[in-house]
Amino acid sequence: MAKKILINNQIRARKVRLIGEDGKYIGIFELREALKQAYQKKLDLMQIVEKTEPPVCKIGDYKKYLYQEEKKKQKVKKAGGLKNLRLSFNISEHDLETRLKTAEKFLNKGYKVKIDMRLRGREKALTDFAKEKINKFLEILKESTPFNIERELKKQPSGLIIIISKA
Repeated sequence: MAKKILINNQIRARKVRLIGEDGKYIGIFELREALKQAYQKKLDLMQIVEKTEPPVCKIGDYKKYLYQEEKKKQKVKKAGGLKNLRLSFNISEHDLETRLKTAEKFLNKGYKVKIDMRLRGREKALTDFAKEKINKFLEILKESTPFNIERELKKQPSGLIIIISKA
């Protein structure tokens, strides 16, 4: 849950540390004086840090602040995104090509790609063969799109997993 920003008359402190709309520190003011400065500029007074004494308030456009925060969240979400790509033990050549195109698309968009191969039943005894399949997939992918290995190929109870990102 995002922290709630108090604005204008919601602020309950007697004194506030005031930051101007340009981001520069102005000084410590009575709340009424800080509100008056914000209203004169036709902007809002936003309490951005409440844990200090006195709390830090900034003069600015509240709607613009919310918009910028939302854009930051979206950027972080996209940058740290992880896409899953599942290979099967008996994958055909055509399906492998399709997965390669998908992996290229994800990497070019800036996502990390988690490639996993689920092993069931007797397939679990043939992990060397599964590792060869994944390595073959990675070699073909390396020819078209360079990548870095974020997490090495790792055996897990359900199969094998490797995470890659664009170089």
